[in-house]
Amino acid sequence: MQDKERLQAFLAHAGVASRRASEKIILDGRVSVNGTVITELGTKVGPGDKVFVDGKEVFAEKAKRYVLLNKPVGYVCSMSDEKGRPVAADLLKEKYSERLYNVGRLDMFSCGLIIFTNDGRFAKILSHPSAEVEKEYVVDTSLPLPRGLDQDFERGMRVDGVFYKAKSARELNSHRMAVVLVEGKNREIRRVFESRGAAIKRLCRVRIGNININEMAPGEFRDLEPFEVQELLGEATTKEL
Repeated sequence: MQDKERLQAFLAHAGVASRRASEKIILDGRVSVNGTVITELGTKVGPGDKVFVDGKEVFAEKAKRYVLLNKPVGYVCSMSDEKGRPVAADLLKEKYSERLYNVGRLDMFSCGLIIFTNDGRFAKILSHPSAEVEKEYVVDTSLPLPRGLDQDFERGMRVDGVFYKAKSARELNSHRMAVVLVEGKNREIRRVFESRGAAIKRLCRVRIGNININEMAPGEFRDLEPFEVQELLGEATTKEL
């Protein structure tokens, strides 16, 4: 670590949140340095500074964690939920003492693979829109798939003024489609399917880059192997900002 670094970068290294989310935490007046509340993003801290978030001292994590979770349906991807719904990160708390946050999201009604980490740089690279790391989903519908939906999704579709385009979409059977996205806009698959009257019964993310769901049961998690982390970073086409 350099002698001085920006406060939001320190918070990301400490596993408090991603760098962008840490900026909001600072602006909300929740962070103090050496007893002084900080609300400006230009502040820098060094090894001798004492940093507190919500009154609790935080430290830069020495061990980097990369955890793969098969998120069950019914869990939200946030650090806490004002509605009291189950939080996916809580499934990891029994094993990991570090504060881990999710890289990307899956909505409450979707299941499948999601990565948790305390490595702000890793999260930033993979979350950047230009990273283009493939994410594969299997979508099951209540009724037969609309004719030509796979081809339309590959060519690109505009729904409510937003353009959606899958890297690939292929029918597996009359009620199931595999979809690969590289950008993944908010609720993209659900909005595309709903625009064609295709009610989704189940939506599961089965692959992130080189990592497949294989036999992982809902709620099961594991540490990523070092080579898996490096391969994910190698697949990301973006450069660190």
